[in-house]
Amino acid sequence: MRTIHVINTGGTIEKTYQETDGDLLNIEARLDDFLKRLRLPQVKLSITRLMNVDSLEMEDVDRALVAQTAAVKQRDGFPIVITHGTDTMVETGMAIREKLGDPRVPVIMTGAMIPLGFENSDGLQNITEAILATLFLPKGVWVVFHGQVFPIENARKNKERGTFEALDPDALKIGGWPH
Repeated sequence: MRTIHVINTGGTIEKTYQETDGDLLNIEARLDDFLKRLRLPQVKLSITRLMNVDSLEMEDVDRALVAQTAAVKQRDGFPIVITHGTDTMVETGMAIREKLGDPRVPVIMTGAMIPLGFENSDGLQNITEAILATLFLPKGVWVVFHGQVFPIENARKNKERGTFEALDPDALKIGGWPH
């Protein structure tokens, strides 16, 4: 049985629709219910609900907490998947890289453009890909999103396309279709 740490920070993947005012808010935990639907007979997911915030509302103290939690979790040698809002995912990933230096395990950042449970949500796909990526990625901090894998230092969100892309297309990128 393999163990994978999942650290949940919120973001779009956890947003829920509020009927009274039409807002999408980070109020309730949803990820656990979706993770239970996955067939992972050889995997134990160790879930840490760290916070449930929109990444645009994250502050340096929040990023430091995420980085410190990753530092503690990596000590046992199990890979880490972090669910995070897409707007500041790279910023938090860089804070983790700075804190850990050379991580002992793969630390994989992922999230969603459309919340879990909504039609056409990419959340379950991205979390499933991130879990799978723990099998083959070397130690380091990565973004896994929409069938692509980027080292954190070469990732950026493309708001127009609604996905992530390489800062430098000639630098290391794993997977995905040619652009």
